[in-house]
Amino acid sequence: MEAMKQGDHQRILLVEDEIDLANLISLNLKSLNFEVIHATTLQHAKQVLSTQRIDLLLLDRMLTDGDGLMLCEQLRQNGELLPCMMLTARDSEADIVLGLESGADDYLVKPFSVLELRARVKALLRRGKQLTPATDTLTFDDLVIDSNTREVTAFNQALLLTAREFDLLLFLAQHPKQVFSRMQLLEAVWGYSYSGYEHTVNSHINRLRAKLAQTPSTSDLVKTVWGVGYKFSPPSH
Repeated sequence: MEAMKQGDHQRILLVEDEIDLANLISLNLKSLNFEVIHATTLQHAKQVLSTQRIDLLLLDRMLTDGDGLMLCEQLRQNGELLPCMMLTARDSEADIVLGLESGADDYLVKPFSVLELRARVKALLRRGKQLTPATDTLTFDDLVIDSNTREVTAFNQALLLTAREFDLLLFLAQHPKQVFSRMQLLEAVWGYSYSGYEHTVNSHINRLRAKLAQTPSTSDLVKTVWGVGYKFSPPSH
């Protein structure tokens, strides 16, 4: 019953041209009471995204009409924060980093365990539920993090963060000056702790820093503690 409550009313768009694999994924996600819409092309996926509310995008890379990465990049360029997980056979570290740098919240390499897929989907969809601070708004000089609206502003200007970037910043800001390893962040923010996925944290930290660097007062809030991990270092004054 718990799985059904987690998936209630949540709609997943699966973009995958391998029909057998798509059927397997759909069957497993529907068993968790998620609604699954299947598209085999980028064109079809765009039509669905333009007409329906989607809570999570599962996106293959090697599709008949292009690379799924292009759709992810387009969504991020348009300011769309829809959670996106890449499902692909491209397993090199360069490919994984490229996918994450292009805006994907997660990257799962084929062939993958159905149990791992289910765990990651649930982790993405429940993002933020375990990250609620004691107060709704965290303020650090000119940086304001609103957990209710999931908005971040610096000098009264909104920073466009993806869902995962927001969760990462919120978690670090909830624990100022505390150092977290990559594995600790992976478990706390992503909801799983598989070794070998630390590059996921690195890529999101880099993207988060780049966006915080848009204003001088927020450019150095997330610091690297060499050999350990990362910490949120608020202004001292």
